[in-house]
Amino acid sequence: MSRWRAMLMAPLLLPLSAHAAPPKGWPRSWTVEAEDPAATVTTNHGVIDIDSARGITLWSPKKLSGPTTIRFEAMAVAAGGPNDKVSDLNAFWMAHEKNGPSLARRSGKFEDYDTLAMYYVGIGGNRNTTTRLRRYIGQTGVRPLLPRHDRSDAAAMLRPNIWTSITLTADGQHITVQRDGQMLFTLDDPTPYTSGWFGLRTTFSHLRIRRLTISTGTPRP
Repeated sequence: MSRWRAMLMAPLLLPLSAHAAPPKGWPRSWTVEAEDPAATVTTNHGVIDIDSARGITLWSPKKLSGPTTIRFEAMAVAAGGPNDKVSDLNAFWMAHEKNGPSLARRSGKFEDYDTLAMYYVGIGGNRNTTTRLRRYIGQTGVRPLLPRHDRSDAAAMLRPNIWTSITLTADGQHITVQRDGQMLFTLDDPTPYTSGWFGLRTTFSHLRIRRLTISTGTPRP
């Protein structure tokens, strides 16, 4: 199993615009796609702080292949700021263009990602009322959703100002999402996506991310 950890450097603050370059010191040249020209990202003592009034996606530069496990901790900030809405802790993984060796740049608008083939989880979406797993098929306007992957129970929502641990896996046909050691979703995919990129995403919210690791090889328990 190989493993790399996102190492975040000194504190900084950077306004972003659509297709903005990532802040200096980010791990391995992450790509930032932001709808909101006033969105900000800070990195401080190993914590990524994302504050945006509209859609924003942060792409890891390393293409993943084979069995993959992604772990991180996240907090939905509710401290009185204009974007502190406790909503949309989202992630894409094994994301790839249906045709093309690399990801095309996008605006940060959610609909722009319909044309990717990938797995998607949205925890606390729609103002913290839905938590969903989707398998995107790379078609505009099509976001397949199975009933068992559409949750609205309180246990699946975000809790403000509390760190939560997220684990995403793609191990051949077996796809999982865990939160704080509890399984949120499983998917047995007969035609699995076995390579692609990982992206963090939110909209109209204020998130913090820390302790991000991405491992390839057989997932650990």
